[in-house]
Amino acid sequence: MIDESFIRNLGIIVVAAALFARLARALSLPTIVGYLLAGLLLGPATGWVEVTQTFSLLSETGIVLLLFLVGLELHVDKIKEVGPLAMKLGLAQVFLTAGGGWLLSLFLGFPVREALFLGVVLTFSSTVVVVKMLSDRGEFDSLHGRVAVGVLLVQDLVVIILLTVAVGLAAGDPAQRNWTDMAWNLARALGGMVLLLCSVLAASRYLLSRPLAWAANSAETLFIWSLCWCFGIVAAAHALRLSHETGAFLAGVSLAQSPYSQELRRRVHPLMNFFIAVFFVTLGIAMKPGVAIQVWPQALALCIFVMVGKFLIIMGMGSFLKLSEGAIWRAATSLTQISEFSFILAAMAAKAGLAGQQAIASVGIVGLVTITISSCLMQYMDQSYIWVKKRGLLRMFRARDEAGPDLPTGASYRDHVIVVGMNSLGRELARRLTAQGQSVLAIDVDPGKLRSLPCPTLHGNAEEPEVLEAACAHHARLLVSALHIADTNDLLAYRCHKAGLPCSIHATDMEEMDHLLAMNVTYLMIPKVDGIKRQNQKLREMHLLPES
Repeated sequence: MIDESFIRNLGIIVVAAALFARLARALSLPTIVGYLLAGLLLGPATGWVEVTQTFSLLSETGIVLLLFLVGLELHVDKIKEVGPLAMKLGLAQVFLTAGGGWLLSLFLGFPVREALFLGVVLTFSSTVVVVKMLSDRGEFDSLHGRVAVGVLLVQDLVVIILLTVAVGLAAGDPAQRNWTDMAWNLARALGGMVLLLCSVLAASRYLLSRPLAWAANSAETLFIWSLCWCFGIVAAAHALRLSHETGAFLAGVSLAQSPYSQELRRRVHPLMNFFIAVFFVTLGIAMKPGVAIQVWPQALALCIFVMVGKFLIIMGMGSFLKLSEGAIWRAATSLTQISEFSFILAAMAAKAGLAGQQAIASVGIVGLVTITISSCLMQYMDQSYIWVKKRGLLRMFRARDEAGPDLPTGASYRDHVIVVGMNSLGRELARRLTAQGQSVLAIDVDPGKLRSLPCPTLHGNAEEPEVLEAACAHHARLLVSALHIADTNDLLAYRCHKAGLPCSIHATDMEEMDHLLAMNVTYLMIPKVDGIKRQNQKLREMHLLPES
């Protein structure tokens, strides 16, 4: 029987999340802030919705999908691309911020255990917020963008280790817990994580290639198959007494090594967005304003530490590692907030009895304040850098004025030719353009057609904006569509026209010419017309037609 109250409350949550997300976008704020505010309205402010076990289950599903998506980003090559500088900066930031946050929390009167918890959760920055803002600004592949992403990558790895440690420490009856049992539970959890990690990496190398190749012929089959793999690894993690977050992350890591990881990220992301919206709205509903009012002085001090202390730590370490001052300033500005993982760790700590209501309320306030303010600061970080530089305020860091040692670039393309559709025409175009020394990127929905090409390839449907974004279409010199699908060609021509990108389209029907010409297509490939021209040329060479 359908629980009508659950359906009604879920509808209220979704509507509120949509409205507040739209409001947040209008104010140039992250949607996470909108979701939390929606939860505060539905719960503490009005009491319209209460958190039930079913909503908690939906929230945990969102966390699983978020960690699965983070794991999908963790390709082995990406770790190498980050470079040793970003790895050193990330590790130093994690330890220094955690230590500083712990000492400050002790000074503010929190017990030792809760102070340690607060020091840890204040360490992490929001992957969702930073990556979204960098992408919107077109700075994902800039030096400061790669430094920030490198630090976030280190933080993500530390989060997974901490989640495993948290599960180990929380195991057993809290009333009968002793140091020996805690040490044993911790060792068992870490051993289980190593065992699961080795198993999924071995599976990704020796077992997954053929099933993935079979499933990739259908985007829907690939999507469902990847979710089955994700929740199967989550079940294996539970069998090893690990958290479902750890299982989801490792499942994503195993699939990140496949050539279909980009397509999977595009498919999983919309589903994850829904469950994450429920998670953050539910988190807002569960907040206790009375407790938050009691701890606002401590929370304000923690906010200042995150915004100022973390910024100074990254600036100092970046200068020590000889990065340019502009890159350090922008990267440090990008990372001055706490993470969505901080909320996840807070929820786990509250469930395990490792943190009290005051500490949890402090995390909620710090999250709301720092995510909101840092998002605004990121929009003006260029202007703020120029302002402080003119006044000589960066001299204390002794940073380099020039570009400094750069980090290797990731999978980005520039001044390249995008060829869509690997039929016989598309494959021949890709081969000939590559042979002529052109930088070519081939795109097709069938991974089998992308094999053995002499150029980089991208698996996906070119109709989707995310695929063109992944192909760096805004930096391309030309897009060529060899497809025989009129609707897709019309759509590609329209998007190229809007983006000011020259394009060459394969016109399958003479009637389509008017539509394509109206969108200023640079060149129309018309097989019938070209064939007639070539035939006439041959006939003239044979003296069967008069010279024109």
